Amino acid sequence: MIKRLVKLSLLFIFIFVIAVQVAQAQENSKIYLFYGQGCPHCSIVEEYFETQDLYAKYPVEKKEIYSNRDNALLFSSLLTKLGVPENKRGVPLVIIGDQVILGDKSIIDNFVTEADKFLLTDVIDDADQQEELDRDSFDAPITLDLTLTAVIGASIVDAVNPCAFAVLIILMSTILAAGNGKKALKSGLAFASSIFISYFLMGLGLYKALELGGLSNAFFKVVGWMAIVLGLLNLKDWLWYGKGVLMEVPMSWRPNLKKLMHSVTNPVGAFGIGFIISLFLLPCTSGPYIVILGMLANAVSQTKAVIYLIIYNLIFVLPMILISVAVYKGFDPAKAEEIRQKRLKTLHLVAGIIMLIMGVVIIGGWI
Repeated sequence: MIKRLVKLSLLFIFIFVIAVQVAQAQENSKIYLFYGQGCPHCSIVEEYFETQDLYAKYPVEKKEIYSNRDNALLFSSLLTKLGVPENKRGVPLVIIGDQVILGDKSIIDNFVTEADKFLLTDVIDDADQQEELDRDSFDAPITLDLTLTAVIGASIVDAVNPCAFAVLIILMSTILAAGNGKKALKSGLAFASSIFISYFLMGLGLYKALELGGLSNAFFKVVGWMAIVLGLLNLKDWLWYGKGVLMEVPMSWRPNLKKLMHSVTNPVGAFGIGFIISLFLLPCTSGPYIVILGMLANAVSQTKAVIYLIIYNLIFVLPMILISVAVYKGFDPAKAEEIRQKRLKTLHLVAGIIMLIMGVVIIGGWI
């Protein structure tokens, strides 16, 4: 039963990720014209596009960046991926695939040629011809769109977090002692739902704060170093568990945490207590989340950030759902706790490796 649930969960995640990737691919196939309201050079380009009927001939999307925050973030994100330095960013600017054209005269002189070349690459199958076109494109460092990969990786770190497992096991044991398997299932699902809602809302609030405050490249590097520190601390727990800073719920908090969990006797209580328990989990689950939120505030638009936050938190609560269903089917919570204890160091090892990779990727500028 557990294997079947895991397979279905992985299939769900796979389909969800593919859908997001398809949407991303469609976005990357567009031609963007970035402009600013009131910019005289932009007006020249807009007039040229209208008189030449280029909006009808090519898949051009106009994006005004002076007053539209999402468009400005998209503008910054695309140019960062293409390796365009800050001092060479302005409007009017056209992005055609990986080709960047800046300034009204350059756009008017080169747009049709570059747009035709870009659209031709969509139907060319010959690898040599494709390579030829790539060599003619904008000379920029190779960058990878690893944001979704990072979101999934960090959410897995949180999903296998030892303290999150421990909290759910205590809850399921308590409900089973006071009721039956069906009530335990409903309570487990209610608890997972409240954790999802709580973490999503906290993440959305922090994302908005970071977005409105603005993130400099220096601060983004700090996020990368934070990921590396978290990775090293998890590796420390793998090698010397319990020594120094422990990447779990602080020992002094645990008695109160257990009292709260033991007070739950029904699904309504489990749902309500989930919001309180989310605060207890913050010390051992907030690290990867903050890294991801800093990454999203720096790299993607608000709409995409919300989608990524949903993906993150769905994966985060997935083990809670799986354990709840498994207990309902007869799996003993005590056995789950035994497995957790045996795999405790391994979970820290996995978390440490993923966080180190994320930190290196961020500092290396690949996101």
